[in-house]
Amino acid sequence: MSAFSALAVSASGLTAQRLRMEVAAQNLANASTTRSTGGPYRRRQVVLASLASEVLPVETPFARFLSAAEGTGGGVAVVGIVEDSSPPRLVYEPGHPDADARGFVAYPNVNPLLEMVDLIAARRAYEANVVAIEATKAMVLRSLDIVRG
Repeated sequence: MSAFSALAVSASGLTAQRLRMEVAAQNLANASTTRSTGGPYRRRQVVLASLASEVLPVETPFARFLSAAEGTGGGVAVVGIVEDSSPPRLVYEPGHPDADARGFVAYPNVNPLLEMVDLIAARRAYEANVVAIEATKAMVLRSLDIVRG
């Protein structure tokens, strides 16, 4: 894997994790939104998929090992953002303007604890990709120092 490929893999991870953080923040911001298109806000989730690995140009035992490992070395792609299909939370609030005839208000299916866990996991994955980019950059710079000699 070339240094540029390693940077591309980490960059795709940065993009994916940034989007995960944005979606989790959007879910938290709308945790009490009872009026959205067609009812209360619905929790959204990012769907990710691994990209196909590149084939190494030189046939070495390490290259064979990498090519045998499925889905590694190619990065990650955002497939889409989907809405959670779980039902909304019903809370008895007869005085609320959005209450139904029985007095129940449909609140979003957003669990703030789950969103915080997703936010922390996405942040840690983002940080790991930043560290990988810094390590790749350091290796490239060190290689240039060796060549200059």
